[in-house]
Amino acid sequence: MQRHNNNRIDALLLGKIVLARFLEMPLRTFDKFVRQVESSPGFVDVLNYVTPSRLDAAEVNSFPDHPSGLLGDIQERGGKLRLFYRHHSFVREYLFDEEFVVQGGLPKDQAAILSKLRLINTRNRLTQALMQALLAAQTEYLRSGNSLSLVPLTQSHISTKLISEANLSVVADPGRISRLVRNLSIRLPNGQVSQVAQFFPKPRHIHCHFVANVVEKEKLLIASRELASPLPDEAIAAMLERDHGIRVSRRTVANIRHDLAIPDSRCRSHRTHYWAATAGFSVLLPLTFHTLRQEVPIHSGVYEIRSSADLGYSEQGIWRERCISPRPYVIYIGSAGDLRKRLSDHLRGNSSNDLLHRHIADGAAQLRFRMIRENWRSAERDLYQVFCETFGGPPLCNRMSP
Repeated sequence: MQRHNNNRIDALLLGKIVLARFLEMPLRTFDKFVRQVESSPGFVDVLNYVTPSRLDAAEVNSFPDHPSGLLGDIQERGGKLRLFYRHHSFVREYLFDEEFVVQGGLPKDQAAILSKLRLINTRNRLTQALMQALLAAQTEYLRSGNSLSLVPLTQSHISTKLISEANLSVVADPGRISRLVRNLSIRLPNGQVSQVAQFFPKPRHIHCHFVANVVEKEKLLIASRELASPLPDEAIAAMLERDHGIRVSRRTVANIRHDLAIPDSRCRSHRTHYWAATAGFSVLLPLTFHTLRQEVPIHSGVYEIRSSADLGYSEQGIWRERCISPRPYVIYIGSAGDLRKRLSDHLRGNSSNDLLHRHIADGAAQLRFRMIRENWRSAERDLYQVFCETFGGPPLCNRMSP
């Protein structure tokens, strides 16, 4: 009776696993990988049947000040949006003499280099096709940087488009697209840095932007005395339908407010300095390693950590007014040149702040952040001062003033 070795991985499956890991490789690592391949001793030998080239219509500008994880800049030229890549590695393409290659008999070291070159081709071709599709689908948002201009877009929709139109050598399924965009960011024409994953908003995410916009308008209307008091959720829902054709329930508006850490109308009528200062932060996210990998960029900025534990309103004189208490409770405000690394250090307990680690170690903490290209430490100091002015003291786990 023939026995099968269950420990042996099918070659096709192994190839898919290798490609999946290669697609999610951070850009800085990918750039280093390409440089290492082209500087390896065996690379000269394969040049007899491999020609290094550049992807068609791909353009490159070098921007040494770009943060790591930045794919390139989107600029408007001649009335059209164009992407200028950060490194030549991102547009590298290798043309093979397939008749020579299929004959086989290549030395192992050359065959290994060929496999790496094919991986580079696959990633760069998929990236180029994906970015061109996104430039077409999210043109208005990319031009303005205005979140209200985003249109709902799924990775499945882009996958179908690429499979039918891009003539790729690999199937551009949603899973591969998801892995590819995980560590990609670009700079918009207005200078704003945006994660490529944000170009695939669900309707709920778009509703979040519109609710936040209504509440921002509310502050202006109150300041000009066109509005006597903050809008209740029912009024926000009615305004969304009237002005934007978006139909959502009062409960949905309340849930979105919670996600955005926006107090209800009664609380907004009291002191709201800290809430106003954190406008533009991300939605509340669970502070877990999975979320940090998926949602938090390798970028400078400021962040806020919240605990779901009831800390008590009288502790250190903070949060005495129940209606302005930010729930879950803000326990730490910080900044970093690399948000993902700093928050990972907090989660691992490597930041020397034992009190903070005790509050987040159970996995129930949440975070918000805002990417800031320059002067993020100054932004942290300003945010810290506003918090103290609003709530009467510093966050529990901030041991000293920044």
